[in-house]
Amino acid sequence: MEIIEQFDHWNARYTSWKQKQHDGRDELAGYPVVENTRAPFTPARRALSMMHVALISSAGAYIDGTDSFDTSTPDGDLDCREIPSEIELRDLRFSARGYDPAFVQQDANVQVPLARLFEFELNRIIGQVNSVFWSFSGFIPNAGRLVNEMLPGLLERLHRYDVQSVLLIPASRLCHQSCALAARAIEQSGIPTMMLAVERDVSERVRPPRIAFYAGQFGSVAGQANWPEHQRRVLDEALRWLEPMGQPGFRKLVVELESKVEAARGER
Repeated sequence: MEIIEQFDHWNARYTSWKQKQHDGRDELAGYPVVENTRAPFTPARRALSMMHVALISSAGAYIDGTDSFDTSTPDGDLDCREIPSEIELRDLRFSARGYDPAFVQQDANVQVPLARLFEFELNRIIGQVNSVFWSFSGFIPNAGRLVNEMLPGLLERLHRYDVQSVLLIPASRLCHQSCALAARAIEQSGIPTMMLAVERDVSERVRPPRIAFYAGQFGSVAGQANWPEHQRRVLDEALRWLEPMGQPGFRKLVVELESKVEAARGER
């Protein structure tokens, strides 16, 4: 199955879009989002509490003191960083494009929720957090180069670490396309995935295998800043869908309803 169906048709549309003059107020005006009709699917082969889980974030996280991602390149930065999962989150910096960095500056867990995942490991919700996570800047208009140049290396690393499931967390609207394409490639290679989403339209058009959607905010996709319980709810519900899903699909998280009830009670 192709990661981008009818690639030549999409590439022609992308080339045409790139050649046009764009209104600077919306650099993605008229952008040809990838549209797929089918999704690859790999069923989970073991219980979540036994899974070796890896994280992929497209928020452009990098270690303080290293080079930032290049957010000015027209096609997008195709670098993918491998970062130790036990890093102190205060040592992360973010190359933000397409989303407001205010949330990650307050609490990096909103896009790189390592503190929550290690809690899940400690409480035996998941089996193990992979020793490294992968970070890239998901504002990549050239989806073809993403698929052909960046993803093969990422797949090789995931299999080298014997990863058994992958959680993908986009940050911006275009990040949803980048993460969805990554999820398709990973799933096709035999590893089940779950992608969080707050942008429904793009996610459903690209068709990653599993989507966990709620009405959140760009730049704070893994839950609200400085609200660990909200982050736990988002991640716990999304990850628990990995195991029972027997075919590609979309799941709407109930975390929105729970949060509204709390707000009505004056609890938040």
